[in-house]
Amino acid sequence: MRSNYLFTSESVSEGHPDKVADQISDAIVDLFLSKDPEARIACETLTTTQLVVLAGEIRGKGIMDTEGNWAPGVQEEVEKTVRDTVKRIGYEQDGFHWESFRFENNLHPQSAHIAQGVDASGNKDEGAGDQGIMFGFATDETPDLMPATLDYSHKILAKMAADRHSGAAPFLEPDAKSQVTLRFENGVPVAATAIVVSTQHGKGYDEGDKEAELKAYVKKVVADVIPAALLSDATEYHINPTGSFEIGGPDGDAGVTGRKIIVDTYGGAAPHGGGAFSGKDPTKVDRSAAYITRYLAKNIVAAGLAKRVTIQLAYAIGVSKPLSLYVDTHGTGTVADDKIEAAIAGIEKLGGLTPRGIRTHLQLNKPIYSKTAAYGHFGRKPEGDFFPWEKTDLVEDLKAALA
Repeated sequence: MRSNYLFTSESVSEGHPDKVADQISDAIVDLFLSKDPEARIACETLTTTQLVVLAGEIRGKGIMDTEGNWAPGVQEEVEKTVRDTVKRIGYEQDGFHWESFRFENNLHPQSAHIAQGVDASGNKDEGAGDQGIMFGFATDETPDLMPATLDYSHKILAKMAADRHSGAAPFLEPDAKSQVTLRFENGVPVAATAIVVSTQHGKGYDEGDKEAELKAYVKKVVADVIPAALLSDATEYHINPTGSFEIGGPDGDAGVTGRKIIVDTYGGAAPHGGGAFSGKDPTKVDRSAAYITRYLAKNIVAAGLAKRVTIQLAYAIGVSKPLSLYVDTHGTGTVADDKIEAAIAGIEKLGGLTPRGIRTHLQLNKPIYSKTAAYGHFGRKPEGDFFPWEKTDLVEDLKAALA
């Protein structure tokens, strides 16, 4: 593993068109799980100029029957949820307005052939909702045990969004992107070499004093987020490098659920199995197994067993037991990787890392997903029912298993 290098990660704001789609999809997941914790949901969203379209498959008590008939009032709740999500993000523009965009709901019943493979029956345990490979990762680069490049990219945009919502930065509009490049020496970040921020803005903030005000504001946010020791006069700033950015969001570019999977995970610092998270209930291992691998990785680093770790799980559709478990501490482990694998496999409370075992341990059958759909699924603060995969409550179990 190289020890001296430049590395870059990006983030996108809650107003980015793909993130608008992700947030709508997860708001629908939360709506349906609030009605039936065992609901099956695969909700895709398309956003474009003055249009939101839902498509996908669902099943759940009090939601929709197997013939495709909606329960009374649920269709209206779906549309209200979609419009409320867009309103919360802040879109009240001619090209995309929460109150006036055209809405299409094309959700329909889940395939019976998929259901028979996933549902528990007789002596058969509940199977995985699809085949696939899922990765988890943790590193001691930041207190959140996340890659520093991604952590800072997220926090820049989260701070800008908070200022926009509070009125502290009224010239900001919802759509924005960030990118942070750090120089690493001996595997440790030592300098920010380049910062890129492109943000949608109010009229006139692309020239003269108003442009200068916007750029000064962004530099202040960067200074608030990135440790001062990493910034210097040599740091390059690219703020709205193309010039004007008044037209943004779904009016500027179509958005689709699941297109920001690297932003959602580890910013390219770790492998990705390819499956998106948003719009899926937790029987889909694309989501739940990615959460448990992050949970395992974070607890391994928190336990002092490694400075950096990647974990992979693999599943087959309809099969409950994972096909493989792989741990790689990248040469930073204090014990052998295969011993960590054996320790994980032997921790009874993890339920054998089956889909049901994962959901039971992390208590995932709850409406907790809307908060995940912007600024990353990982590196967040666990609060109440939210972000349980960010807890470090497995540390003592791992230490005991390796004693």
